[in-house]
Amino acid sequence: MKQLLRMWCRRLACLFKVPCWLSGSTRHRSPWLPRDRRTILAAAARWHHTAPESLKCAWQLHGDHLELRYANTLMRFDFVWLRDHCRSASCYNAKTNQRSLDTASVDLGIRPKAVRVDETTLFLTWPDGHVTRYGLEWLVKNSYEGQKQQVMHPRILWNAEIYRQAQVPSVDCRSFLETDEGLKEFLQNFLLYGIAFVENVTPTKEDTEILAERVSLIRETIYGRMWYFTSDFSRGDTAYTKLALDRHTDTTYFQEPCGYNNYDRAVINTVPYDVVHRWYAAHRTLTAELRRPENELWVKLKPGKALFIDNWRVLHGREAFTGYRQLCGCYLTRDDVLNTARLLGLQA
Repeated sequence: MKQLLRMWCRRLACLFKVPCWLSGSTRHRSPWLPRDRRTILAAAARWHHTAPESLKCAWQLHGDHLELRYANTLMRFDFVWLRDHCRSASCYNAKTNQRSLDTASVDLGIRPKAVRVDETTLFLTWPDGHVTRYGLEWLVKNSYEGQKQQVMHPRILWNAEIYRQAQVPSVDCRSFLETDEGLKEFLQNFLLYGIAFVENVTPTKEDTEILAERVSLIRETIYGRMWYFTSDFSRGDTAYTKLALDRHTDTTYFQEPCGYNNYDRAVINTVPYDVVHRWYAAHRTLTAELRRPENELWVKLKPGKALFIDNWRVLHGREAFTGYRQLCGCYLTRDDVLNTARLLGLQA
């Protein structure tokens, strides 16, 4: 069988005028390739291990990439990627976490002159003599294949019954402000459900601001840094009245809006008449879904209870009320909320 394969290989080589090799054999080197090129191609036909008796890490070279097997992950790295991501002092500034190497200067046809792997590190020597070192764990974490295995923090699609059965606890204000454990628990709840509560907050605007800054930068808006209101009909905004507010998210009129708001829609003048009726039909379907009682979670806020809402996931509103009511709050930058979660080890 091996003799037959070799015969076909020779015939195909003559037909297509391309080199061929079998099982890393050096007896069938192509006469059209320079000696160093033949050596690399022959080596590519078999796996190299960190030690003859070890299968913990193995690698092989291909025409344009390195294949590496480590920690039960099979990874493939383009040679240009491997040169571009070099973390040596001349290529990467570890203090600023910024690259010093000009990516545009890397030869797109580059390939390593030599490759070596020990139990923890991949060593690549490039044609100009530069040596790149990668920790194998770093490669697993930053490879395409490894990144796919990193599961994002789960999000739960919930309704009122699911949320009640989960019995999601509120986080105490002191724990939230003074410990990473308390902040992480809060952010886990927030990422899971899109809402999270903090209890025992001193009910002042100043303390609410301190609470918000524990998570993120506060976003300046047309309402200022912190907004604070009670029912005041002179403000010309339904939010400042005692009237009910339908399900909505805020700032839909911003260039970077939080989401859907049925109150703040401008005049519909960008949709032609033969399409606008379909818009109204879609709006009716969405509104009916939003107003289904099983999708509503009613919470009675009291002084000292802070509610955080992910405006990209959860809508909010209120029933009409009587009497006196004060409320303060602010908007946070989404990027910073997610960054805080990542700093605490959450896959946000």
